[in-house]
Amino acid sequence: MARLLRASQNAILRLSSSSSSSSYSPRTQFLSFLHHSATSLLSPKPTPTSLGVSEALPRSPIEANIVRVLRNEIQYQSEFAPTDQPVTKFKSFTVQDRRGEQWIILRGKYSGEEDVKIDVTMFDGYELSPKHDSIGEDMRLHLSVLVHISKGDGSNELLFACSAWRDGFEVQNVYLLPRDRKLARVPYMGPHIGRLNGKFQEILRDYLGARGINDELSFFLHDYIMNKDRIELVQWLRTVKSFVEK
Repeated sequence: MARLLRASQNAILRLSSSSSSSSYSPRTQFLSFLHHSATSLLSPKPTPTSLGVSEALPRSPIEANIVRVLRNEIQYQSEFAPTDQPVTKFKSFTVQDRRGEQWIILRGKYSGEEDVKIDVTMFDGYELSPKHDSIGEDMRLHLSVLVHISKGDGSNELLFACSAWRDGFEVQNVYLLPRDRKLARVPYMGPHIGRLNGKFQEILRDYLGARGINDELSFFLHDYIMNKDRIELVQWLRTVKSFVEK
């Protein structure tokens, strides 16, 4: 192919030299066009490296569009909804973030002999409530919380199933579980706390409050999970973008 093109170039040059000495004519213009076309075919084609492109292009327009949308969303989340470095301690509790999971764990002690462990989900529900000073409704986000209280003597564990709203805790159920979690029979799990009288509910709140599980903790958990939600979102976007770019 290269020899054929070079032969065409030589023929074009010979035709050009035998033509009229006029600087412009249809024939000379046509010969000039053929010479330029042959030279272009013989010239090496630019590569992505020579053009300064360092990374491989997506395989299809659809993939290119997905990568563009993901990149823009990552930039938006990073610039307009920046995240904070997750804290590792709140009051007497240590906070363990489960990166990539929908849980966090808090651990603490009470009076030197009780172990307190708190499992907290990401936001898993909401309810609407009327606004107090305007028309419309507010959205109350919900966190599911499990509070484990155990003692070092190997006795049973007290488990509180709670709802954490931004403005406070609600105890839903209280379970007494064997330490080894082996249940030979299906035990009576206790009533729904909301069905009991208000005095009993108040006693349970005081019991948890003495161990640092109160409305202030609920407020902290909502702020922490809101921040975690943004962190997990950005990481998920980056993971998907990396997969599409491969």
